[in-house]
Amino acid sequence: MNSLAPAEFAPETTYLNTASYGLPSARALAAVGEAETRWAAGRGGPSAADDSIEPVRAGFARLLAGATADDIGLGSTAAGLIGPVVTALPPGAEVLLAEGEFSSVSMPFLHRGDLAVRVVPLDQLAAQVRPETALVAVSVVQSADGSVTDLARLRAATSAHDTRLLVDATQAAGWLPLTFADADYWVCATYKWMIGARSVAFFAAGPEAAASLRPVSPGWYAASDRWAQLYQPVALADSARRFDSSPDWLGVIAAGAGLRLLEEITVETINAHNLALADRFRTGLADRGYAPVPGQSAIVSVPGAEETARRLEHSDVIISARGGGLRFAFHLYNSTRDVDRALEVLGEAR
Repeated sequence: MNSLAPAEFAPETTYLNTASYGLPSARALAAVGEAETRWAAGRGGPSAADDSIEPVRAGFARLLAGATADDIGLGSTAAGLIGPVVTALPPGAEVLLAEGEFSSVSMPFLHRGDLAVRVVPLDQLAAQVRPETALVAVSVVQSADGSVTDLARLRAATSAHDTRLLVDATQAAGWLPLTFADADYWVCATYKWMIGARSVAFFAAGPEAAASLRPVSPGWYAASDRWAQLYQPVALADSARRFDSSPDWLGVIAAGAGLRLLEEITVETINAHNLALADRFRTGLADRGYAPVPGQSAIVSVPGAEETARRLEHSDVIISARGGGLRFAFHLYNSTRDVDRALEVLGEAR
C-alpha cells in the first residue's frame, strides 16, 4: 500500500511518529515560505494573512460532522482552550478523568485545587459517571497507547446524568471520523494528525454548551468587531469566536494547507489507510514475539520494548518511547514499506 499523497511528502527516514508531530506538506511549506518572503520584502507582515482565519475555522468545523464555523474558537494550545471549561466549574465539582490521560487534559483540573477529581481506568469511564459528576474529560484517542474511547457509550452515560463531556481530539482529528454531537466541548491541536502547526489549536462548543462559559482572559481578537475595537473595546463576539486568541498567522497558513489536503483525500480514506497499516504492523509484531496493545487504532503501542528505541533510531526508524514501551503511528504519508522496515529492525532486536 502506497502513501496517499506521495507528491506532498519526502521524508528521509521511516517516519512513524505522527503521534508526536506530523510532517508538513509541500504545499504548506510553500505557502508559509511565500508569506515569509512577502514579510521580508516589507509587503505585508503575518497579519496580512488574516483572511486565512475564517476558512481554517470552517475547515475544522467540517472535520466535526454537524459543527458550524460559529461553533469554533481558535487558540494556540489545547490546555489553554480548556481554561474556560475549568473556570466555569463551581468549587467542589466532581470531574472524572481516565488513568494515563495526557497531562494537558488532566492538569488544568488537577491543579485548580478545589475540584473533586476522580481518576478511573479508561474502559470504566462510562460506568463511573454518576449524578454528582459535573464533567468528564478524556482524549478521543489516548496518547500513551492509542486506545480509542467509546464516545457513543460515554456520551450516553453523560447524557443520562446531565454531565458535561469534554474531549481532546488531538490524537484523532485527521484520521478518525468525528461527530460534533458526541461531546459538549472539543479541543484539538493541529500539529499531529492534522499536519498543521504547533501554534494552532481549536475549541468547539455549541451555543447551549458554551452559554455558561466566559473567556478567561480575552484579547483583541475575541471582540465582536476586532479591528474596530482595538482601542475602544465594547463587546465580545456572540459566537465561539469570543474564545479566540491572537493567532500565529504563519501557523494558520500551515494549518489551512493541512486541512485542505485532508479534505481532498478525505478522512474516511485516511482512516482505512492508517488502520490497514497498523493492522499489518500488529500482525507482524505478533509473528516476531511482541505483544502490542490490541485495538483498531492508527497508534500501535508495544509495552516493555523501550530498550529497542535506540536501535530503531540508529536505523532511521523514527518513533517515540512512552511509559516503558514503544509507540508507532501510521498516517497518510506512510506505506507498507515503512511497516516492513520497522518490523525488520524489531526482528533484528530479538
